[in-house]
Amino acid sequence: MGRLFGTDGVRGLANREVTAELALDLSVAAAHVLADAGAFAGHRPVAIVGRDSRASGEFLEAAVVAGLASAGVDVVTVGSLPTPAVAWFVAETGADLGVMLSASHNPMPDNGIKFFSRGGHKLDDAIEDAIEQRLREPWDRPTGAAVGRVRSDDSAATRYVEYLLSTVSCRLDGLKVVVDCANGAASVVSPEAMRRLGADVIAIHASPDGLNINDGCGSTHMGDLIAAVVEHGADAGIAHDGDADRCLAVDATGAVIDGDHILAILAMGMRDNSRLAGNTVVATVMANLGFKLAMEREGISLVETGVGDRYVLEAMRAGGFTIGGEQSGHVVLLDHATTGDGTLTALHLLARLSETGRSMQELASSVTKLPQVLINVRGVDKARTFDSSALAASVSAAEVALAGQGRVLLRPSGTEPVVRVMVEAPSEEQAAAIADEIAAVVRAELALD
Repeated sequence: MGRLFGTDGVRGLANREVTAELALDLSVAAAHVLADAGAFAGHRPVAIVGRDSRASGEFLEAAVVAGLASAGVDVVTVGSLPTPAVAWFVAETGADLGVMLSASHNPMPDNGIKFFSRGGHKLDDAIEDAIEQRLREPWDRPTGAAVGRVRSDDSAATRYVEYLLSTVSCRLDGLKVVVDCANGAASVVSPEAMRRLGADVIAIHASPDGLNINDGCGSTHMGDLIAAVVEHGADAGIAHDGDADRCLAVDATGAVIDGDHILAILAMGMRDNSRLAGNTVVATVMANLGFKLAMEREGISLVETGVGDRYVLEAMRAGGFTIGGEQSGHVVLLDHATTGDGTLTALHLLARLSETGRSMQELASSVTKLPQVLINVRGVDKARTFDSSALAASVSAAEVALAGQGRVLLRPSGTEPVVRVMVEAPSEEQAAAIADEIAAVVRAELALD
């Protein structure tokens, strides 16, 4: 059996893989592990519990609350809020633990459970492994006054927006912005924050009903946003995913501005304002070669990590760096947040437009990206990815053919049963041809029995 926790918590099909029973048991185990580690020493523990807009989040929230309270933890529910808002609220209130119920950009039927420790930080691998090991262990249940109490806090969203506004040094007056909220957790807070800073905001896919989250919209389906930006003559478009820890953008022409562009724009802005710690940006191995070349040209150092914002965060904290992120739109601004925050990123990106007077297209032009093709190969045994000699030979042959003018990256997904084949090459045609060849080998070599 594989590890229960992936790169971003526990995730799977709600009510089949991510069940109420699992949610309850994980919450109890987490309370026990953190208690034994001294996290609750000398006081009655408090946990913050939030969720995105999925229907399944309602019963999973009830299960998490039941598990925590039964383990003697007081629980504060904050309803549907972005993942970074829950992390921030844990830190803001001095809570001992946070739980977010979300499958991020995954389709609505999925859901997930992720934990935050005191201060709003994601748990490290060792703590997650300890939680998994202690699932369903016998335990001495508290009774009477020792059981946890439960209350809701309706002020969390308002307080979070106020905090976001405090991080931005200029207004957005004169900017027309379309924001696609993916019918998710940012449907209220993101448009509200932009409007409060003076932007003319057109919000789309901002009416969550529990079933429409990420459904043909948001950061994984940019078509509606592109069309709306062009139709309304907007200066920019912003796309979030279901739990709003991502931000992608669109310029006035409808061109997509991905995480690499956003990282470059913000890093150069921080450098210009003497706020780029160590003159360094942190990115994953998935960052486009064009981004790396742009940072080199600008004299900005680059630290590379494995894929996943938790690994970006680890490198940032270890090196004392202030900005890092992923091509997918997870951007971490460590001066202001403990995790990727789509709304925070959007506000700082739009503020860069406002303070420079330059268009999104102009700012993004600093990065000339190599054509990149990404194929997600499903229905294969991702655990055997690096055991196949035929697959290794296929990748080696591709690297010879690219002759240093591109690259190949083969990666099992940390959150889905998928092997990702990424190829960058001088032309789209060459990248697609090489990616197709390698994907065919993945299917043949890693086919499930």
